[in-house]
Amino acid sequence: MSFRNFAAPWWFLLVIGIVGLAVGYVFVQRARKKRTMRFTNLQLLERVSSAKPNRFRHIPAIALVISLLLLTTAMAGPTAEQRVPRNRATVILVIDVSLSMEATDVAPTRLKAAQVAAKSFAEGLTPGVNLGLITFAGTATVLVAPTTDRGGVAKAIDNLKLAQSTATGEAIFAALQSIEGFSQVVGGPEGPPPARIVLMSDGKQTVPTENENDPRGSFTAAKAAAQKKIPITTISFGTADGTVEIEGQPQSVAVDDSAMEEIATLSSGDFYKAATADQLRKVYDTLGEQIGYEIKEADASRPWLILGTLLAVIAAAASLFVSQRLP
Repeated sequence: MSFRNFAAPWWFLLVIGIVGLAVGYVFVQRARKKRTMRFTNLQLLERVSSAKPNRFRHIPAIALVISLLLLTTAMAGPTAEQRVPRNRATVILVIDVSLSMEATDVAPTRLKAAQVAAKSFAEGLTPGVNLGLITFAGTATVLVAPTTDRGGVAKAIDNLKLAQSTATGEAIFAALQSIEGFSQVVGGPEGPPPARIVLMSDGKQTVPTENENDPRGSFTAAKAAAQKKIPITTISFGTADGTVEIEGQPQSVAVDDSAMEEIATLSSGDFYKAATADQLRKVYDTLGEQIGYEIKEADASRPWLILGTLLAVIAAAASLFVSQRLP
């Protein structure tokens, strides 16, 4: 029950009337007592008067006054910070499908574990979030444009295929372009919806080979995202012991945590590390809570209204029980 902010505080002017009723009740009770004391023949008074007044007779009146105060508070529109579903947002899920995702250091493979967690994330997002899907290896591919249809995203995740190379920068640029195109379509008087990129990768960028200064590199793309105020949440998925077999030879595919953390930092986003399927699922669960909901000042009058109404009913019942009449 919040008593901090109110949407219509002028309703509290009714408190003056409620206090007046309480004062009037006290005045009537005292006047009744004075009239009783003026009765000179006390023996006759005892015969004609009813039983001694019940000391609980004031409870209905007290309960009624309190219920009126509670209902007045409800009408004043108390508000409180509440977690509410977002009604508009754009999220692009970017998943690495390079050959390193075939590593089995995360059972059954990195790709299979990523598919399960990504599907759960997509299906659990609140309806107001538009979700798109991009995969990348040597190039980036937009599989699903931002949409509230979770079925299409889930189906695309099920059909992910592996390919050579890792063009992380191209994937980020593709996500930015997808967001910009979608924002131009849905942007209204309130402007485009807030957007975020969720990038999950297990390896080091290989295309282009230069990460820091190349105009198509991931760091350059992260800086571009920061300029557009689109944060990139990065998930570094895998372990340092991951290997895959390429042309019959084992190749180390250790996860590149430092690069993923730098991308998040440059774009004013968040960095997460997941070395197991369970950790990845928990990361996606956390992101679902962060992305799908926001903290807003919302109406909090319902508890006051319920309590005030219940107390009014109790006041009426108590009055019938004590004095056989309504207050």
